Amino acid sequence: MQSNNPRIGDKVAGCLIFLSVFHINFSAGSTGKGSQSQDDMHVIHNNQLDLREIVFVIQSQSNSFHVRQAERRRADLLQQAHGLTEKPPVVLLLHTLSDHDGDWSILPLLPNLSYSFGENSSWIVFLEEETNVKMTKLVQVLAKFDKNKEWFLGKPLHDEESTIIHHYAFAEKPSIFKYPDFVAAWAVSTSLVVRLADKVRNEPLKSDFTIDLKHEVALYIWDNGNGPHLTAVPELCTEPEGSPQTGHCATTLSTEPPLCGEPVNKEDIFVAVKTCRKFHSERVPVIKKTWEKDAFFLEYYSDHADPSIPTIYLGVPNTERGHCGKTFAILQRFLSSSVPDTKWLLVVDDDTLISLSRLQVLLSCYNPSEPVCLGERYGYGLSQGGYSYITGGGGMVFSREAVVQLLNSGCKCYSNDAPDDMVLGMCLNALGLPVTHSPLFHQARPEDYARDFLAHQVPISFHKHWNIDPIAVFNKWLKDDLRAKASDGLNKSAKTEL
Repeated sequence: MQSNNPRIGDKVAGCLIFLSVFHINFSAGSTGKGSQSQDDMHVIHNNQLDLREIVFVIQSQSNSFHVRQAERRRADLLQQAHGLTEKPPVVLLLHTLSDHDGDWSILPLLPNLSYSFGENSSWIVFLEEETNVKMTKLVQVLAKFDKNKEWFLGKPLHDEESTIIHHYAFAEKPSIFKYPDFVAAWAVSTSLVVRLADKVRNEPLKSDFTIDLKHEVALYIWDNGNGPHLTAVPELCTEPEGSPQTGHCATTLSTEPPLCGEPVNKEDIFVAVKTCRKFHSERVPVIKKTWEKDAFFLEYYSDHADPSIPTIYLGVPNTERGHCGKTFAILQRFLSSSVPDTKWLLVVDDDTLISLSRLQVLLSCYNPSEPVCLGERYGYGLSQGGYSYITGGGGMVFSREAVVQLLNSGCKCYSNDAPDDMVLGMCLNALGLPVTHSPLFHQARPEDYARDFLAHQVPISFHKHWNIDPIAVFNKWLKDDLRAKASDGLNKSAKTEL
């Protein structure tokens, strides 16, 4: 794996030069909330941990909106560091570290991080675009731990019940295993990174699929009890920045809204629902009772034309799994004169529960003239040169440009029952088009996710009707009685959680 992926040493060196230039330019006008008090500087300079021993990795994405968000986060970190030390710490944007698509899954990146920083750093701190860091407090927190030992630090999440997204791990007592909430930031000592990097180099990763990264990273580090468990750090928080509960926090959730426009018009979104005859009377009525009314353009695609719904038969027979043939027929229809010319295509299953009003707010952050492919990101074979894909159940969103490039590439299903989301992922990977992740889309039911993880979200979708009342779930999690409330909530808190 190491030989297939370029080392990040050269890119990091370039990044350090950039940071030095940025630091010089920025220092001339450093004012406002990033400036530090003399007390803060005293704390840093008398602390056993030097700020330069910390490497920050922002878990960024290559979509233009997310690049802007990540660069704002990096600028904030450097602004704070400027008041504390003459030389800034290293702040890396994950998506720039190599050309390997699987870097977002962290584990394939460890050998490169070990090579570049294993000897001259003490901590690798990972954070997301919306993670607000109080630099002084973070240094104080990390200084409590012996940097020469193996540490895995974070805000712990746990499962209330065994869940499919975690392969029903710890089925007898799911709450016993803790894994980090990435948005609160999480940290690993470089001594742990060095050992894990050797393991990644020498032992193939056991799972082909990357589904819930934070859980899988924690499992890999824990290593059936041979490695450290997650150490809970109360100062790593997910409360909104500025709330009364954050006085002790080293990290908070940024409430500063991204520079996005007004919600996209519902006329700009074409909704395609995949169904089949056996679910016409079971699942379709749920959509009609919940979110169908919020769609301006919507069509149901089935193996049987039923004028009472109505459904459309695209000439593709139903399959028990995969549905690739049907999905590609939907992509072709989207570009045809048979349907209105819209900027966005949303493809969902007939058991997807979704808030279209929240999706309209979310899409205001994206440029439809770019090839945007948006949803909940999974991965397949990422450590062996695999690919990322949007898992279909939570909803797949494509800009018109993305659909044009997909179909013009000649990519197609190898069979009608091939897994459509994975085939699309292979196509996007071959084209070099990124899959853009948003944790607001969910492949499973609310009860399949940690309670504290959902607590700081304004979710857009959930999936599956299994053992739930889907209408009750929609009303609790996705229904917006006041549209302004949803728009305001996404703009102020969750819309950066993409």
